[in-house]
Amino acid sequence: MKSYKTELLNYGFIVLGSLIMSIGIVGFLSPNHIATGGTAGLAIVLNHVFHLSIGLLMALINIPLLLVSLKYLGKKFAINTIICITSVVFFVDLLAKVIQLQSLSNNLMLATLYGGVTVGAGLGLIFKGGASAGGGTILAKIIAANTSIKTSTVILVLDALVVASAGFVFNSMELALWSLISIYVGSKIIDLILVGANSQKIVHISSAKSLKELSLIITENLGISGTIIKGNDLGDTEYKDIIFLMIDKNKLTPLKQLVLEYDKNVKMIVMEATEVLGKE
Repeated sequence: MKSYKTELLNYGFIVLGSLIMSIGIVGFLSPNHIATGGTAGLAIVLNHVFHLSIGLLMALINIPLLLVSLKYLGKKFAINTIICITSVVFFVDLLAKVIQLQSLSNNLMLATLYGGVTVGAGLGLIFKGGASAGGGTILAKIIAANTSIKTSTVILVLDALVVASAGFVFNSMELALWSLISIYVGSKIIDLILVGANSQKIVHISSAKSLKELSLIITENLGISGTIIKGNDLGDTEYKDIIFLMIDKNKLTPLKQLVLEYDKNVKMIVMEATEVLGKE
């Protein structure tokens, strides 16, 4: 029963993500000649050249790639991707041809930002549902499976080619630059949906004074605990213990104050905790 509900939820993510992505394409990006990454961006460019519907162009680009790549994709992922591509094609043409959705903004900055947000949100939900919007991701998997090139590198190159083609076809370097911003915004929204808002930091603290005593001070004042990692310096001549802990970003300033009050020569390194599983 749990698996059945999970599958339904995943399909819901895919369909909802496809709808949101389609709104971004039809309502913001395409009317302003701003390309996004992958096949959606390529379809926007080709629509200007061949005057075919964006949905049809996405289908023509994605279907051959999907057929060629079936052996590189898991059965479940392939099925979910087929559902996704079908949904995006349907929603894009529904909005553009049937509902005839007009541009939601003719301001390039607003269209770029909101287009990036909606496309990113749609892709984030699609990825969360265990699918891909096709095109670039599929081709990247094929190339990565047959070469030593990373999937992320292939996607980056493909997106760069789409942006370059947009600048050429629309005869505007400015539109290409707006497209880059849209892709960047979309990638950040995807990360936000898949990873969540980054509210925690990883902190490493080293001091010449007793770290056990400092650990007690931190726990008593901030109510957090961590781990003391024991080790040596690179020359293996001196013990170097380090406090390792995760902390909410709103407690970072009080932590700094406590640490500096304890030892003004302390070393403290703060890093982003992009994904956290479990509890300490």
